[in-house]
This record gives sequence, structure tokens and C-alpha cells, in this order.
Amino acid sequence: MAVLVEKLITSDILKPARYLGNERLAVHKPWDTATVRWVLTYPEVYEVGASNLGHIILYNILNAQPSQLCDRAYLPGTDLGAKLRETQTPLFAVESKRSLREFDILGFSLSYELGATNILEMLDLASIPLTWQERSSAIGNKDQCSPVTNHQYPLIFAGGQTATSNPEPYTDFFDFIVLGDGEELLPEIGLVLAEGKTAGLTREELLLDLAQVPGVYVPQFYEMGENGAVKPLHPDVPEKIIRRVATPIPAYSIGLVPYVETVHDRLTIEIRRGCTRGCRFCQPGMLTRPARDVEPEKVVEAIETGMRATGYNEFSLLSLSCSDYLSLPAVGMEIKNRLKNENITLSLPSQRVDRFDENIANILGGTRQGSLTFAPEAGTQRMRDIVNKGLTNEELLRGIKTAWEQGWDKIKLYFMIGLPGETDADVIGIAETVRWLQRECRGRGRRPLNFNLTISNFTPKPHTPFQWHSVSTSEFQRKQELLRQEFRRIRNIKVNFTDIRLSAMEDFIGRGDRSLGKVLRRAWELGAGMDSWYDSVETAFNAWEKAIAEAGLDWKYRQVENGEWNIFSGEHKEEKTPSPVTCHPFGVHQSLMGETPKTALAHLSPFDVPLPWDHIDSGIDKKWLQEDLNRALEAAIVPDCSFEGCSHCGVCSPDFGHNIVIEPPTIPEFSGDFVANTTKAQRLRVWFGKQGNMALVSHLDLMRLLDRVMRRADLPVAFSGGFHPHPRIAVASALSLGSTSSGEIVDFELTQPMDVETFRTQLVSQLPSDIPIYKVEEIHLKAPAANQAMVAAEYLVTVSTLSEVTSATWQAWIKEIIAREEILSEHTTKSGKHQIINLRDRLFEIELVQVDTSPSESQAILRYVGSCRHDGVNLRPEQILSILGIVACQEFHLLHIHRNQLVLGR
Repeated sequence: MAVLVEKLITSDILKPARYLGNERLAVHKPWDTATVRWVLTYPEVYEVGASNLGHIILYNILNAQPSQLCDRAYLPGTDLGAKLRETQTPLFAVESKRSLREFDILGFSLSYELGATNILEMLDLASIPLTWQERSSAIGNKDQCSPVTNHQYPLIFAGGQTATSNPEPYTDFFDFIVLGDGEELLPEIGLVLAEGKTAGLTREELLLDLAQVPGVYVPQFYEMGENGAVKPLHPDVPEKIIRRVATPIPAYSIGLVPYVETVHDRLTIEIRRGCTRGCRFCQPGMLTRPARDVEPEKVVEAIETGMRATGYNEFSLLSLSCSDYLSLPAVGMEIKNRLKNENITLSLPSQRVDRFDENIANILGGTRQGSLTFAPEAGTQRMRDIVNKGLTNEELLRGIKTAWEQGWDKIKLYFMIGLPGETDADVIGIAETVRWLQRECRGRGRRPLNFNLTISNFTPKPHTPFQWHSVSTSEFQRKQELLRQEFRRIRNIKVNFTDIRLSAMEDFIGRGDRSLGKVLRRAWELGAGMDSWYDSVETAFNAWEKAIAEAGLDWKYRQVENGEWNIFSGEHKEEKTPSPVTCHPFGVHQSLMGETPKTALAHLSPFDVPLPWDHIDSGIDKKWLQEDLNRALEAAIVPDCSFEGCSHCGVCSPDFGHNIVIEPPTIPEFSGDFVANTTKAQRLRVWFGKQGNMALVSHLDLMRLLDRVMRRADLPVAFSGGFHPHPRIAVASALSLGSTSSGEIVDFELTQPMDVETFRTQLVSQLPSDIPIYKVEEIHLKAPAANQAMVAAEYLVTVSTLSEVTSATWQAWIKEIIAREEILSEHTTKSGKHQIINLRDRLFEIELVQVDTSPSESQAILRYVGSCRHDGVNLRPEQILSILGIVACQEFHLLHIHRNQLVLGR
């Protein structure tokens, strides 16, 4: 049964359009005809989750499966979360508005170590027990049972990079965990669930069937031994669970155009999956091998189709290393040619600075120049060799200088501190590198080169050569201060440092074992959540610290703080191979918790100690990681196996495939000038309404919507000039959030004349049904714009007062208002000044339309016409309350606003 969200999603909620669902290209499938019903959940606020490419791809793939339905859910804001708890309303999916408990399977994306607290928050809001043990032991009401699981709770699973890397700290909370790429894996899971429904399997039988699917890890069929190794409990489950690998399909990236602005408010198309650069700190680079290029033709087709289907004005090409996609310049220029009249912009995520050249510079930007981001990672050649960055000083300078010569005056750079083997000279080398780059990029008539620097704290990650290394938060603090002192002497830079506490918590959880489940749950109970958000760090850190102490794991966290296990100590350097350590760097079994940590496993070398994630088969040979760690000790480089010889990491095999590198096509000539068309050949005025859910879309979001609608409808809108051209779309007056209307006006200026009815038809075809079009009229190009010509607005306002008031009394108040010549009210300007204004001068008409009276409350609908001018001399609906309050000497509440019309002057 659908949740009655209209009582929850109101204008007093921050960005209520987050929760509307039914976005452009959302998929609607009948509930009753689906055999298996999924909810894919990104445990972040909507603006983050709805723009996540993996979330969109899997949503589209699942909805493409016959007899399967996929809905979505996101972490609600704190205001809606409080409302859900206050009203005892369960968390719901955004499209069907059904409680999450009504679905068969609920999947969470676990993309960073601290994201699990958000997952627990969502499960609690959905009234779903947090652990698989609690869910399995629950005796469900047969009337509420899921048709697949035979219980009243759906199966709960997690996927994503963190889940694939080391699922152990999270195993208490999930019935199963998917490892690796989900494009092929999730449909296979859906088939198993459908068969389980037909066969009437129990929850345990169903999970045992799922455990046979490659890439599915069912934690309850495994246990952690005394030595920390995870071993099977059941004879029918594999000893090692393989990571799944799939080839990207760009067509599934097209979808979900939100009403609100998201963090990645653009079309994103994946061009290459996997990276074989071999950076020793980089977990994604290790966990996504082998590298797989997408055919250039499919990329071009997906971008062209996607831009026209979505109406976005920007697209991005996505890869761990976009510059390693050899077809990038050709694809970018081909799209630039095809969409040269569409006023679009191409952006790229962080790129390899050594591959940045004029060919890539020529395809970036469009109607505006986007930002550039490079990641040198370290400030000295020695450190870049230790981490196998494969970047020389000469290549770094050449890439930065190319960007500067091509017109970029501001560049983002990412560096890390705390890397294995790092000295103070390497840390200071970051500042020296920035100085050197600024010095080399100077010229007459050019602004100085500005850098926006992010200095991150290195945290060792599972499945990387540095997984056997520890870091020290005290060293992070010292090195950050060292850099701050250096940066004070450098101009034209902005520096951001990653919070040290976040890094420590990420390391503590990311390389932990099953014993950390109780810590994670307790941290959530103590208030942890949204832990990676800056304004939540203090609360999150205090919660985590207390939870760790209550669990008796302070000693383990102190290892993270103190960095007690350093493979790059002087002793280890001399031996070339890490020597035995004095403490176990990861979690140990509960039976060892009572022992002194520094002696518990002192007889083992680091390489002999089982790691909590050893049962996850990533495809990379653990012995190769050990050998690569030794190569790091010697600052030895391993070449990129996509373009040079095989590095023998062990991935290439029938299970994981091989590197796919596509030879680049010829770069086409640019056939246009890519200048926004500013021709003004026709102006059309449109009268429209804002009804239903669209009342919860803000004015700025409405403007974005109109821009995208014009693009999708292929209407020739004119653009402004300047560095950031904007479409010439002018809405007469912003409507307050939550208000409905049947009298809005918008002017469109077109680059070529159109038949008015044809324009109307094409416009209506792309607008939401809650934005009806009432009239379209051509006006003279030199006529005043609607926002300049408006003089008044007519409203219907619903107001109430907490007393029994008759219709006669309401009429008497209205008569007194009309009779007065002066009704004074204090007004605060935008600059903070206080003014006394005469509201009666701004009120032209007022009448009583309807009265509903009860012993405790009286409601009335009033129609009024008041001043509404572009110079700000307006009578706002809220000011009608002030007028009523002055006349009636009692308090009134505004329940609803509806704008009937805007009145234009002649």
C-alpha cells in the first residue's frame, strides 16, 4: 500500500522535490505483474544518490528484465527523517511510494567505509531489523510476508567498492553481499529469486542457492577462525568468492533527470572500466582490473541519444583514467561536431596530466570552459616512483603548461601525505612543486596561474600492495602543519586538507574484521551518520570514539592513531622484505581479544597473518602484491600492462577476462565555431500553470527544467552572449515554494520563427503533466518582457484562525480593510534596513470566496489582487495575514497559496 506522502512532503521540508520520484526517464512498471520487486538504495541524500552512475545503470538494467520491477530509495534529510519517526511512517520508495518492507529485495550501495551508518539509519526508518540474525528469527505475519522470502522482511544486500574490498565489518547487517560489477550479476540473482518463489523455498534455502552464484557472498555460511581467516561453515559454498567483471554498456547510462540540482548535474557516459596503471595506493585500480575500453561508436551514439533524451546542457566521460582511453580526442571531437548547435559543454573527471595535450584540450568546454583536475599525488619524483604513479617532473610540467597555454588560469591538483616511505622533504616537495609550476607558467598579459589544492591523508586499502602498512594520525597532524607553514609563502593558491579523524576512522573500519559490526552499530546509536560530510564530522567522531571504547578495542584504534606498524622503517628498508611486527595490524578473533595485542601474533610475519578479506578473490595474486610491495621499497616502477608488457598480477584469466584496448580512430576536423546562437528572430509568450507535485519544485529548478524541455523539444531558443551564455527564457515572477498557480507567464526568444501551434505542441510533449499550457502568443521583439510589464497579481489564499468565526464576521473584516486608507506594517529590506510601508496602497481588490467554520477553527478562502512589480513593490500573500491581524486583532495562519493570474500593463 502506498504511503500518503502528500502529508509528509510539504514546502516546509528542505528541497521537497527530492522525494517526488517520477523524474524524466524514470521507469514505471505495474506492481501486480512483477514477480520480483527490487529497491536499489543509495544511502546518501538524493542529490548524491540520484546522480551516481552505477545506481542509474543497475536501475535501468533491472527494469529491463521481464517480470521484474525496480524502484529507488535514498537517505532522507534530517527534517523528513524526524517527520517519519514522529508519524510512525516507514521509509518509502520514491516512485511507488510503498514502504521498503513491501519489496522482495533491498540493495544498498556501500561505496565508502563510513557509509554503513547511513544504511542502518535507513533500515531503522523502514522498520526493518538491522541484522540478518534478527530478520531471520522474526516470525512474520503471513498476510504481510514477502512472496519471495516467506518472511515479513525483504532480503538485504550490499554492493559497491567497499563491499567488494572488505565486507567483513558489515556482515552482521546483510543477508548477502555482491562482489564486483553488477550488470550481469543482479539479473542472475533475480532469476534465482523468481525460481525460489515458485519452489516456495525458505529464506535459508534461498540464500544457499544464491551462494552458488559467482560473485555472491552469504556471510552466515562462513565464520572467522582463531587466526582471523574466514572459512566456510557449509560444504556447499565456495572457499573463495570471486569478484564479477562486466563490460560497460553505455546505453544503460541514460536515465533519471532529477527536478533538483544534483552533485553531478549532467549526462555521464562510461568510456573505460578498469585501470592498469598500478598505482600502489589505489584500490579502485586494483579492484577493477582488467581494463576494458568501450567501442567509440557506442560512446558517441549514447552521448548523442542521451543529450537529446535528457535535455542536459553538459556531459561527462567517465573512467578511472579518462586520458588512457585512446579514442578520447576522436570521440570528443565527433560529439562536438554533432552537437555544435546545441550549446553543450564536455567535462572530464581527474585526468592523467602526462597525457593531457592539445587534442584533449580542444574537446573540453563548449559554451563555457570547465575546470581541470590533475592528481600528481606526491611532490617529489622519489615518492611518485614509490607509489608507481608513472609520472615524471617533465611530464607534469608539460601537462600543466599545455593547460595554461590553452587558456586555463585555475587548475585543481590532488596530493597525498602519509604515503609509505615519505620524509619531510617529500612533504615540503608538494609546496616546492606548486611554486615551480607557477614560476614556469608566467607570461605578459596573463593572470598568474591559480591552484586549488586538496591534500588528502593516505589510508592503506585492502587488495593493494600497501595493505600491509600503517599510518599515524599524529604524523598527519605534523605534516599538515608543515605544509601550512610552506603554503603561507605562496600566493594564488587555495588549500583544503582532509580531516585527520575521518582518515583514522576509514582506516580502522576499512581493514577491520567481523568484530567491528557491534562497533558500527553502536556508533550509529550514538549519533554517527553522514560521517563524510564536514558539518557531521565532530558528532560522528565522538560517536565512533565512544563506540570503540565501549567495545574494548581502544588498543586497536591506537594502532591506527600511532602508526605502530610501518614497513618503511629503517630496519625494514635494510632487509628489503618486511620483518615480523610486534602487533597484529588488523582485527583478531574474539578469543584473542583478552591477550596483550603486542604479543598476540608476534611470532608471525606480516605476510603470514591471514587478512580479513583473503577469502575475496579479486583476481590479483596476493604473492604479486607482496612482490610489488618489495618493488615499492626499492622505488621500482611497474609499467602499465594495457600498453606495455604483462605485469603478471594474475587477473588475466577466463574468470576475469583480459585487457581490451581499442585502437583510436582518426580525430575528425572541427566543423563549427561552437559559439552560442544569440540571434533573436521571434518572441513567444506562454501562459502556464504549476500544479500538483510541481508546486514543490523551486523557481531555480523550474528554470533548469524549462531549459531542458526546450532542448528535448528541439526548439531553437536564443542565448545570451558572454562567457557563460544562458538560454533566453524569462519567467515573469518567481512563485513561492509550495504554491500552486494557473497564471504563470514565461517569455521565450527563438533564433528562427516558428508556427505558434507547432511550438506549443512540441513544448507540451516534453513538459510534465503538472505544468499545463493555457495559451501561447507571439509578441513583438521590442515589447517589454513580461517581468517588466507586470503590474499586479491575483491570488486565492486559504487562511485559518483558531476560533469559531462566522461568515458575517469575515465579511465585516473585509469591509473594514476596504474602508481603510492606511494599514502600516514594518518591512525589512534585503540589506537589513527597517521600513514602514502602507500595505493598503498595494491592495487593489479583496473579497471573501468561501468559509468553513468549526468550533475550534475557521478557514476562509480569500481572493485578492495586489501590486506585483519588477521593482519589488509587491503585496505578498503572507502580508495578507498581517492586514487581517491588524484589522481583526487576532492571529491567522496561511494554509495555501494559489496564483490565479499575473496582470500585465499596457
